[in-house]
Amino acid sequence: MTNNIYILQTNRWQSSKVSSFVPSQQYINKAAVTTAKLYNKNNGAASRSSLNMVLKDPTKKEIMSSGGREGMFTQSNSESRRITPEDPGDRPTMKVVYVVLESQYQSSMTGAVKRINAGSENMAVECVGYLLEELRDEETFEQFKKDVADANIFIGSLIFVQELAEKVTEVVAPLRDQLDAVLIFPSMPEVMRLNKIGQFTMKNLGQSKSVVADFMKKKKQEDGSSFEEGMLKLLRTLPKVLKFLPSDKAADARTFMMSFQYWLGGSPENLESLLVMLGQDYVEPIMKNMEGKEKVKAVEPVLLPDKAIWHPVAPDLVFENNADYFNWYDKEFCPDAGIDVKTAPTIGLILQKSHINTKDDTHYVSLIAELESRGSRVVPIYSGGLDFSGPIEDYFYDAAGRTIVDTVVNLTGFALVGGPASQDHKKASKVLKRLNKPYMCAVPLVFQSFEEWQSSELGLHPVQVALQVSLPEIDGAIEPIIFAGREGATGRSVPLADRVNLLADRALKWANLGSKPAKDKKIAITIFSFPPDKGNVGTAAYLDVFDSIKAVLKQMKTEGYDIGDAPLDKQAIMESILNDPEAKISSPELNVAYRMSTEEYYDLTPYAEDLEENWGPAPGNLNSDGKNLVVYGKQFGNIFIGVQPSFGYEGDPMRLLFAKSASPHHGFAAYYTYLEKVFGADAVLHFGTHGSLEFMPGKQVGMSGTCYPDRLINSLPSAYLYAANNPSEATIAKRRSYAATVSYLTPPAENAGLYKGLKELKELISSYQGLRENEARGPAIVNSIVGTAWTCNLDKDIPTLPDVGTYDAKNDSFEGRDDIVGKVYSQIMQIESRLLPCGLHTVGVPPSAEEAIATLVNIAQLDRPEDGIESLPSVIAASIGRSINEIYRGNNQGILSEVELNDKITEAARAATRALVNQSTDSNGRVKEVKSAFDEVGNFFGGLMGQKKAWTQAIINAGFPDVDEARLTPLITYLEFCLKQIVADNELGGIMELLNGQFLMPAPGGDPIRNPDVLPTGRNMHALDPSSIPTAAAVEVSDGVVRKLLEKLRDDNDGMYPESIAFTLWGTDNIKTYGESLAQVLALVGVRPVSDSLGRVNKVELIPLEKLGRPRIDVVVSCSGVFRDLFINQMNLMDRGIKMAAEADEPLDQNFVRAHALQQAEELGVSLREASCRVFSNSAGSYSANVGLAIENGGWEDEAQLQEQFLTRKGFAFNADKPGMMEQQADLFKSALKTVDVTFQNLDSSEISITDVSHYYDSDPTKVVAGLRADGKKPMSMMADTTTANAQVRSLSETVRLDARTKLLNPKFYEGMLSTGYEGVREIQKRLRNTMGWSATAGEVDNFVFEDANGVFIEDEEMQQRLLDTNPNAFRDMVTTFLEANGRGYWETSDENIERLQELYAEVEDRIEGV
Repeated sequence: MTNNIYILQTNRWQSSKVSSFVPSQQYINKAAVTTAKLYNKNNGAASRSSLNMVLKDPTKKEIMSSGGREGMFTQSNSESRRITPEDPGDRPTMKVVYVVLESQYQSSMTGAVKRINAGSENMAVECVGYLLEELRDEETFEQFKKDVADANIFIGSLIFVQELAEKVTEVVAPLRDQLDAVLIFPSMPEVMRLNKIGQFTMKNLGQSKSVVADFMKKKKQEDGSSFEEGMLKLLRTLPKVLKFLPSDKAADARTFMMSFQYWLGGSPENLESLLVMLGQDYVEPIMKNMEGKEKVKAVEPVLLPDKAIWHPVAPDLVFENNADYFNWYDKEFCPDAGIDVKTAPTIGLILQKSHINTKDDTHYVSLIAELESRGSRVVPIYSGGLDFSGPIEDYFYDAAGRTIVDTVVNLTGFALVGGPASQDHKKASKVLKRLNKPYMCAVPLVFQSFEEWQSSELGLHPVQVALQVSLPEIDGAIEPIIFAGREGATGRSVPLADRVNLLADRALKWANLGSKPAKDKKIAITIFSFPPDKGNVGTAAYLDVFDSIKAVLKQMKTEGYDIGDAPLDKQAIMESILNDPEAKISSPELNVAYRMSTEEYYDLTPYAEDLEENWGPAPGNLNSDGKNLVVYGKQFGNIFIGVQPSFGYEGDPMRLLFAKSASPHHGFAAYYTYLEKVFGADAVLHFGTHGSLEFMPGKQVGMSGTCYPDRLINSLPSAYLYAANNPSEATIAKRRSYAATVSYLTPPAENAGLYKGLKELKELISSYQGLRENEARGPAIVNSIVGTAWTCNLDKDIPTLPDVGTYDAKNDSFEGRDDIVGKVYSQIMQIESRLLPCGLHTVGVPPSAEEAIATLVNIAQLDRPEDGIESLPSVIAASIGRSINEIYRGNNQGILSEVELNDKITEAARAATRALVNQSTDSNGRVKEVKSAFDEVGNFFGGLMGQKKAWTQAIINAGFPDVDEARLTPLITYLEFCLKQIVADNELGGIMELLNGQFLMPAPGGDPIRNPDVLPTGRNMHALDPSSIPTAAAVEVSDGVVRKLLEKLRDDNDGMYPESIAFTLWGTDNIKTYGESLAQVLALVGVRPVSDSLGRVNKVELIPLEKLGRPRIDVVVSCSGVFRDLFINQMNLMDRGIKMAAEADEPLDQNFVRAHALQQAEELGVSLREASCRVFSNSAGSYSANVGLAIENGGWEDEAQLQEQFLTRKGFAFNADKPGMMEQQADLFKSALKTVDVTFQNLDSSEISITDVSHYYDSDPTKVVAGLRADGKKPMSMMADTTTANAQVRSLSETVRLDARTKLLNPKFYEGMLSTGYEGVREIQKRLRNTMGWSATAGEVDNFVFEDANGVFIEDEEMQQRLLDTNPNAFRDMVTTFLEANGRGYWETSDENIERLQELYAEVEDRIEGV
């Protein structure tokens, strides 16, 4: 039968309905023999398609040499798209130049031109085409200019990349009048304005009134259409629109719309009709040649319906309803192909219509064949525009409204609604949630050939990452797997066999989760242990892991999962995995779930031999008993709880120094092999932030089959529980290890409060306020304040604090005393109001009312001008005729009256927030339902009685009688909404939705205080559209921070500006703040980011020196590996801005960027542009300087080793002139660093501070710079703190002190942690170890910090015993840290203290060893 193989007959495009859309022989003929076998019933369920044997993997070719621009920007050549007529004779020749985003039009255009040249008597055509990205290359751009200069017709389509849109406009605009016609199909508005056909133009597009513009605007308002959707609708209503135009303009407008229809048709016949129509109607020589001759009559465009179901072997072209499709597919095709319609899973596929129009569909055919060969049904749908929501609603449900599909795979790579230009993410996620099936968005390579992608360390082209990975993620898409690319010479799409295989595997595994009964499903819960070999099993940021696992197991049991004899008790679960909470990974005390022989390991792990280069033959000595590879964990029924192995090189100084990270070790590979192939997991649930899988070596984005995250996870669906405040690393997990994330809440941030001497100080200040003018008591209190401030080591923070031995307040003036008290008060208020998360979060436990108040107070503190919301402190300050920013300034200067007022406003704001929450709090102290503060009945009676709202009354009672209740209303309404989000809880629900094969709603990650949209948690977290940062608000905030930074530096440096500042940029911080620190870099250099007409930030311009009013400050930017992965386009932006400053012809004493770059160019013998590279990071696929790893694991000999690690691993330069690579530039990195005067980082969120994680000191170059500077001088170290509305710039040592006082030394913090038991001890020790990290990298930790910590945790015998009993391993590490801090010279203390620690160490060792 003809329909049990893909029809392969040779055919030309014709206007007949039957043959126009059948695939042609050229690009499927290789598969002819094997497709017949493929659809043979006997082979129907084969696990590997025989297509794989035929469609050769193009990446197996020799890696091409690319002359230094490798792997990122297309190496294809426009000359392969140049066609000149062989024998024009006396026919006039028309030259056509076209620029397109993607290459699928290439073969159709070539076919059309050849047909005209072969068959037309009236004209010949010369044609050349360019892919948009090719215009980045200078030679190609020069050739493009020459081609347009002598062209007759210019055609452009989908020109949506700003800097390339500018290049096109730069060339075409001056030549527009001389060109006979310019046709621009959906593109940036400034390119659309180039359109010209006769008298039809779009010159006023987006500027003033026009019929077309009005129509487009109206359509957008009606249904959120994108530009392309609007144009398609315009085509359908063309007759109505043309009525309003003069007849000649109407004719030209009709030609434009007809041209657009031909273009959308995409076939050689359609494009032939387009070119003939333009030539004979608008090109002068051809028009003259046609005089007296009959014009070729325009045939109607051959168009497919706007939306339909398409199948490559269907007898009809397309099906416009699914009843017709399934009538053919289920009754004829599936029986022939051996597919059991009753039991087969069904995969919905979303296709791009232009690929079907242009017959460029091999990649689609390949995946369809792959899925069907495994016994699956497919429903491949397309849309005429870029809104796929309609076709989903029409074709993925049956007549009764039931969902037909089990998984949806979008093969266009675009956002579901709107494509590359403008998106409607809310509409998309709503449509997908109604469907409620897993939604994958696979990516075809657009700007790279396979060879370029394969040889690129960065992987997928940055523009594609922004358009086709970041934007679909905001819809809720998962798994950006590369499945196809283009063939260099013809531009045709070709499938990549192993990727198509993987995509089919993963789509079917997700479908399986939705159909398999819960009792039969096998789930592998994976927990982490970091650092390894200590009391650290079950590490996760701010998460009580074992209590949360208990909650998940309970929920699983409720839903029918087989959890066997799993204990539903936190301690029992923990002990079943550890066998002993004092476990050491290297000892048998951790429970062994499975021993894998080396024979089995090599048999089941196809890449095992590749690991031998780094680790030797298996089993090795990690996760091994010497003979077998060992998998740690415990199985309960169908649930396995396993411990993910570590990186393996944490304690190895040599491996830590490697510029690129090593492959996973055999034990790591064996773990994932066990999960997939021995245990047979249906899905893995990675539990908490974060493991090592997603940080294994490989490409940044767009994994190949040789990238380790891809090899390890292979076909396993992965759900990943990730902290909501860490969207950047969650995004790495999504992109590199194909995780679907479920966000969890971090503990609510509370005020740190005061304790011991600090509390006493506040009481003394309170007494002073009442007795200030009492000459007997006032001075005595001030003397006590000074003495206590010295005892609390506040002299480090208040340089003007008088000497306790010589000062007597009796001899001081009122003003002098007030000044001292004001400065002390200001300091302790900073400590008291500092936010800190208390305790650990348990999944599925929403915050209590008290915790909700703490979060809401912080939300209420920020102005939100974009939403028309004033902060609570602003409104209260306004009631006494003051500006809150003015009060903050006075407070920061230590003016006593302003500090008092700020404290009073803070207390009033807390009281008001408490009053709001109290009205919804139940008797258990929880908020189950938020009662509206504005319910109409209450308002009515309250109004009659003249009664104030509870929150207004709270503010009045706090001493602000004139507060404006109406002015508070927008804020209170907003806080009510936020309260609902805070107490909503879907974390358990979110986990189960993924494990049950459903669609999990997307949500942004970030700081819930800055962006309450992060709440509620339990949703699929995404980052942001990278092209949207820095936002205008972020630029404004950053300007203020830069001003404060430079003021502080000048004050401390005799009025001199610093010449160079070393900056660290983090991924999460820039997501949370919408690019504040990125904007700071640009501000220092004196360039400003500029938005394009679609609101995307992708260019910069120099601020003139006279407007800047200061010198341009040089920067050396060290980007985290995560920032590099997420924001490579922003690295490009920074590099372009810095180069712009370096090339500005300005006085060197006013442009330190240029001054340094000129020196470095001479010193290194390179060009000025090369010498001005200032943006550095790790090599692609590597993360961090490994300084944190070394310090956390004790794997370092001295500081020189740490500094060498930093220089080796972070010395890869990004260069906008060679954007395809991170190039090792150690000499340039060192040369730039040795000019640095200041090192600088940002703190943007109360949840993660500088001793909470090792990242901050891991990337701190303070001592590195001191070692490189000719004078050996240590640079100043500064930190910007934008965690509150009162943004401040402090020195690093001030920040370390503040952090220590509010966390490590604060009973509220450590008691909160200890209340969680085992995990809490580890959290306290982690902060002690990270504090020592700052000693190692910056030398900015005061001795009293270690001394006081020793007093709290070691000298207090009761505390000592609690730590030892709760987690002996973590306590041993704490003792080790104190001894190490002393041994390395970071802490001077008494011999008695050291002897006590040494004795304790021996005691703990004995306890652990069971002596």
